[in-house]
Amino acid sequence: MSAVHPRRAPGTPSLEMPGAQSFLPKEHSLRALRAAVVTCRGCPLYRHATQAVFGEGDTHARVMMIGEQPGDSEDLAGRPFVGPAGRVLDGALAAAGIPREDVYVTNVVKHFKFTRRGKRRIHDKPTQYEVAACRPWLTRELELVAPEIVVVLGATAAQSLLGRMFRVTKERGVERATPLAPHTFATVHPASVLRAPDEGQREEARQAFVADLQVVGECYRRLRGQVTARVASPA
Repeated sequence: MSAVHPRRAPGTPSLEMPGAQSFLPKEHSLRALRAAVVTCRGCPLYRHATQAVFGEGDTHARVMMIGEQPGDSEDLAGRPFVGPAGRVLDGALAAAGIPREDVYVTNVVKHFKFTRRGKRRIHDKPTQYEVAACRPWLTRELELVAPEIVVVLGATAAQSLLGRMFRVTKERGVERATPLAPHTFATVHPASVLRAPDEGQREEARQAFVADLQVVGECYRRLRGQVTARVASPA
């Protein structure tokens, strides 16, 4: 009778998935992390991606947006949210009154996972093991940026950060306090807007996405107003 081997928990190191922890630099800075991530061999995704794509934005950004992984455009450019989904995000941020310069954007997985269909590279969802292997990079980003507001984009990111039972469709646009940030929100990934089957449904999805970010924008302005009030108050 063959032996029964217990299933390995996500995040448990193995030869195939040693995890990113040993690739983190000793220096605690975003600059050092960005330089070190190119050496990461924490999971097999580096073998086929063009490059690692680290987060981007101001070191002290008030808002952090966390997506699933870089897409085809991001993999080629080496920057997060610069493709079609990034343009949807930028438009929604502008509509919600959230300054792009006060937003740090990143992903739970730093390498593009894809399936080839002819010459095209089609997004492939990362496994929970790949997400867990990459988590140390995001943990360090959260520590260094220390955002007041975190917005988790899409089911993969939300379930990896807010629990496997979390459902974006039921809890999108709801503010909550979490270990990620005092003000944490979840919504769909902007790429999902582009996947709607026709123009009418895409516009409906875009408006719903903007509505979620408008709730974030209200929180952003409330926090900024509190800071302004403290600065303006007499000693």
